[in-house]
Amino acid sequence: MRKNREQLVSNLSDRGYINSEIVKDAMIKVPREEFMTPETKSYAYLDRPIPLKNGQTISAPHMVAIICEKLGLQKGMKVLEIGTGFGYNAAVVAEIIGPEGHVYTIERIETLKNTAEQNLNRTGYSKNVTVILGDGTNGYNEQAPYDRIYATASAPKIPEPLKKQLKIGGRLITPIGRDTSVQELLCLTRINENEYKSHNLGGVVFVPMIGEHGWPE
Repeated sequence: MRKNREQLVSNLSDRGYINSEIVKDAMIKVPREEFMTPETKSYAYLDRPIPLKNGQTISAPHMVAIICEKLGLQKGMKVLEIGTGFGYNAAVVAEIIGPEGHVYTIERIETLKNTAEQNLNRTGYSKNVTVILGDGTNGYNEQAPYDRIYATASAPKIPEPLKKQLKIGGRLITPIGRDTSVQELLCLTRINENEYKSHNLGGVVFVPMIGEHGWPE
């Protein structure tokens, strides 16, 4: 499947979703098929979201590329992910930030959390990815502050705990809105202790973010 992976990444680059060598290299190295259910592996290199379990999805490759590019990831960063799924997005981020960096990722569904850990271990990314079972809308204060935070589910508004756990100068990306026709991807930068600057990255479609600071189940 390596050839299919390289072709997908080439297409994403041609379409302007991938603009940096660090994101390009990571998406070529991480085997997306290893983060999918057996019956969907053959769809691994289509640029589309793929169903997982419990109503969740693995994001389309172009969306993974957009988030990684807009986060401005660098080697050695500490990153918080909300919504692990089967672990693919976390693996790509881990590849970008390298062994000196670390991804903390929160998943509220235990079966997904367990599968993600198995996938990350099998593909060699468990050393710098920690999967936590919990309510992602509360973040993970034990390791705060974070250089970067991003979410793979859409909240009513940016959860306050996530804003507080972001480093000054750090960047947070999350979808906002529940109706799939009105969701927007927001990028928030923390200017100082109390000031944030945000801008809209465009319309998106994500599953809802369930939790104390998200949508009710």
